[in-house]
Amino acid sequence: MTEARREIAQLENAHVEEAYARWAPVYDLAFTAVMAPGRRAAVAAAQRRGGLILDVGVGTGLELPMFDPDVSVVGVDLSEPMLRRAQMRAANEKLLQVAGLCVMDATRLAFPAAHFDAVVAPYVLTVVPDPAATLDELARVVKPGGEIVLVNHVGAESGPIAWAESWLGKKSASLGWRPEFPWAILGDWIAARSDMRLVERRKIAPLGLFTLARIERIN
Repeated sequence: MTEARREIAQLENAHVEEAYARWAPVYDLAFTAVMAPGRRAAVAAAQRRGGLILDVGVGTGLELPMFDPDVSVVGVDLSEPMLRRAQMRAANEKLLQVAGLCVMDATRLAFPAAHFDAVVAPYVLTVVPDPAATLDELARVVKPGGEIVLVNHVGAESGPIAWAESWLGKKSASLGWRPEFPWAILGDWIAARSDMRLVERRKIAPLGLFTLARIERIN
């Protein structure tokens, strides 16, 4: 990432932090039900290999109880108010699978290369200011043979829904995410990386609103 792009990303991260500080008290109430199928699917895919899993954008920790007790999960999030709620959840529910929770920027992960057996990042790429830089970091910290598991809303390519998403995208800066997110952002990144391979892409409930993508690091 160039210095100019980093400065822009830092400014946009500040907006995201502000937005999610506002969302923190009501996030679970607003998003538990609609996002639960995607979280369950992402967790099931990520933990198949076992071992050490990185949960990027862990938020209030809604998916933490979904992980089996025989894996170890490290969760990171940019929003400290959201992360405090994840810490309370882990303590109150005695989630022994949670090895740690840290405030961290997804584009500057403080972990060594090839450290995790899997990385799960549900509903993250539509939030971060630089999806490609975030994906680069996820690829850096996952082991060869490991997977990056993503769940996101992927925007329509044409028609009235695409127009509506484009309009909402111009109005949604204060929400903390972008409704307009073309598959090409992810597809082009995979195509440009000789070390990454798309393993699975499928629609997730409710009503196929979200898309699960599994990406394997092959070397």
